[in-house]
Amino acid sequence: MEEKLQHITSLIRNIKSEKKQENITIVAVSKNVGINKIKEAYSLGIRNFGESRAQELVEKIKLIDYKDINWHFIGTLQKNKVKYVVPIAYLIHSVDSIELLEEINKQANKNNKIQNCLIEFKTSYEDSKAGIENFDELKTILNYAQELSNVKIIGLMTISPLTEDVDVIRQSFRKLYDIKAELNNLGYALTELSMGMSGDYGIAIEEGSTIVRIGTYIFGERDYTKSWRETLYE
Repeated sequence: MEEKLQHITSLIRNIKSEKKQENITIVAVSKNVGINKIKEAYSLGIRNFGESRAQELVEKIKLIDYKDINWHFIGTLQKNKVKYVVPIAYLIHSVDSIELLEEINKQANKNNKIQNCLIEFKTSYEDSKAGIENFDELKTILNYAQELSNVKIIGLMTISPLTEDVDVIRQSFRKLYDIKAELNNLGYALTELSMGMSGDYGIAIEEGSTIVRIGTYIFGERDYTKSWRETLYE
């Protein structure tokens, strides 16, 4: 794992691009990863971890009590799971509706916190991808968020298309970068772009990503024949 993390940081350091941001956050995606591997990554300097299931996140923080970990919730978030995620999450990446935003605000108010969030925007035409699909809808949810006292939208998130075509992947990331720039020209002051995963994080950084979500490259292939509870102590 140490060699892989060194490779990631070296690659990021050597990327040359006008859009490259000064500070890049590496989120180690730890879904279906046991606590021993998470602790190993922590010992190597990782402080940002990403989970996509509310119950798995809740169970893991009971076993990993490091106070300086930033837990990111990166999966589809159901309204009935918000109450479990908000007390824990440093950043929620996957807001895609006003209804979800309202519930996050409600739970954040109960927990006396301002919940930082990203809006998930769909930059591909794949039915399997979630997210807001048009610019006007995006502005509507941003405007609504400004009226909420316990939510702060700090940026956007996307997942690139499932393809080996680098140009298509790059176009996906470039689209989100341009949308952020257009929104900021309108005064929204967004700072973060969460885009790029194990197979395409280098392209994402070239196109202006500030947060990359890397799981498989850091932790290896997951065994999805096991439930996350079976892998919890591995």
